[in-house]
Amino acid sequence: MLTLDLTNAPRWHDLAPGVRVQLRPLTTALMVATRSDPAVEAVPEEASDEERAVAFAKALARRAVLGWAGIGDADGNPIDPSPEAIDALLDVWPIFEAFQLTYVSKGLLLEQEKNASALSPNGPSAGASATAKPARKPARTARRG
Repeated sequence: MLTLDLTNAPRWHDLAPGVRVQLRPLTTALMVATRSDPAVEAVPEEASDEERAVAFAKALARRAVLGWAGIGDADGNPIDPSPEAIDALLDVWPIFEAFQLTYVSKGLLLEQEKNASALSPNGPSAGASATAKPARKPARTARRG
């Protein structure tokens, strides 16, 4: 069953021990806005999937992060979220992975669940593989007397 959270209240997510971020709900509006973010659109066509994922995650985080705890500057002083600080936070590999797992992927699970069927074996969505082995040679037919 799909449950709807009609409050759309921001939630806290733990990204690492002692590091928490308060994020907006992952809504359609947020995803659409992120897809048209100038930083995402500026990614060159020849960029790898990984480069695209990083650009998208940073753009999404810049829109979604409302607050955080356990994040400071080089001197250990707490800092407020800013676009530059959010990008720097996601440059830390374990934080990026946690953001992807706890926030982005949970929002995409529903999208994956509706795509559970295999693609059609022919036509514009060709992709399913055959399960039966092809016949080795044509079968002989019986002679009529």
